[in-house]
Formats: sequence, C-alpha cells, structure tokens
Amino acid sequence: MAARGAPRGLDARGYIEREGSLGRVAEGFRGVVAAARDRVLEMFGTRLHSAYLYGSIPRGTARPGRSDFDLLVVLRDEPTDADRAEAGALDEALGREFPQIDGAGTLLVSRARVLSDPERYDLGWFVACLCTPLLGQDLAEDLPRYRPNSLLARETNGDLARLLPRWRERVADASTPEARRSLVRSCSRRLVRTGFTLVMPRWNGWTSDLHEMAEAFGEYYPERADRMRTAAAAAYDPDAGPEGHEALLRSYVDDLGPWLAEEYARVHGVKAPRPEDG
Repeated sequence: MAARGAPRGLDARGYIEREGSLGRVAEGFRGVVAAARDRVLEMFGTRLHSAYLYGSIPRGTARPGRSDFDLLVVLRDEPTDADRAEAGALDEALGREFPQIDGAGTLLVSRARVLSDPERYDLGWFVACLCTPLLGQDLAEDLPRYRPNSLLARETNGDLARLLPRWRERVADASTPEARRSLVRSCSRRLVRTGFTLVMPRWNGWTSDLHEMAEAFGEYYPERADRMRTAAAAAYDPDAGPEGHEALLRSYVDDLGPWLAEEYARVHGVKAPRPEDG
C-alpha cells in the first residue's frame, strides 16, 4: 500500500474541517446564489431558521453547465407538502433562468430534525461539515465536532443494503435514456461516497472529491479499485465510460452494491433506523 502524506480535510486536532465558503463561489455562479438567497427569504419569511449551500459551488470546483445547485433550507417547524411544492418550483425556476447550472435541488428539513439524536452523526454532521451558511443562524454552533471514525461511517452510509431494493426497482422502471443517465449519476455518487467512508477511518481524513475518494478506497481494496474508479468517472459524467447506462446500473445492483453493503456491515455495522424508514 502506498504511503500517504499528512491527513487532509482535518484540523490540527483531528476533527473534520468544514469545507466550502461563500468566498470560494466563482463569479459565474454568484448570480444564482444571490437569487436563491432572496427567494428563500421571500418564500419562507419568519419560518426560515437558516439556509446553506453545499456541493461543488461553495467548494469552488463547480463547472459551468455541468454542476448542479444544491441548497439546504432549515425551517423552524416541520416542512409541509406545500413547502416542498414551493421548493420544487424554486428549483425549476433557477434551472430555467441560470444556464450555468445543470439543475437545482433544494432539501427541506426542520431545525429539530437536524439537532435530533438520531441525526447527530448524519444530517447534523452534514450541516456542520459539508454545508456553507447562507442565511440565518448557523446550526453548527449547536453540534459537536466530528472525527472520521467508524461511528460516523456507520451513521452516514451504513444503509446501502436498505437502498438496493429501491435501486433495482428504479433501474427496471427507467425506460428512457435520460432516466437511466440520471440514475447512473446518482447511484455512482452514492457508491463512491459509501466506498470512501468504508475506508475513511483507516485513511484518516476527509475529501469530497469523488476521484480522490475512489483512489482512497482502492488503497485498501485493490481488487475493486477499477470498478470504483469507473463509478467516480460516471458520477461526474454519466456518459464517460465504455459501458452503456443499463449495463453499468446492472453491475451496481448485482455486483458492486451488494458486495459493498455486506462489507460495510461487516466493518462498521448497519445504520440505525430512522422514523421515516417505517
């Protein structure tokens, strides 16, 4: 195994550093950020607790026309169906008006959920480490610091086995090239992130770069490294690989996904069920 340098993504005490900042947003994306900020304020008013950017735009790695716009909105109470409909309308409007983004996605959650015990090492970690404050009071002030340990690995990505049956249904139902392309992108991202967090405690660091995640995984599972590199490439460009979308998705749900879910449970255990799991 190749020797590594100093762990990246951690501070001097070994905690995961928060990634992203408004100062890293490239000039070409500042207009969409400003529009989203103003419209979220207008849409939710006093019910809004806070809002955050996440993904490549606040990390400064977004590619015009290729990167999506990711927004997390935290309300003071539980989101309603009407709230979700408004958020969907916002996403559609931003996608139409700003060609520099490849669509938009807004997540709606309540303050209570972010700070709940079941979400402390999942949604809470996500807000504290992967989200960039845009509006309101930063909930990271009420959350702990996080290390790249087995508990964090289990509670962030230890539910792959529960996802695979739904993935199989979606693969079977994907009847258009665009539907399969979208599935390739989303499933590839999830598999690479799960592969990375499988080895994260041993790698002892954090990164959101999917190619770097795949390489970190490959240090510990060289026999699966090429398949994970293929997934990382497909996450950024679903048309990049020599395999067709259908063949790639089948390899995910029949081979890489089941193996990864089993190995994850063996190494870290299974993510604690959430109320929404039924």
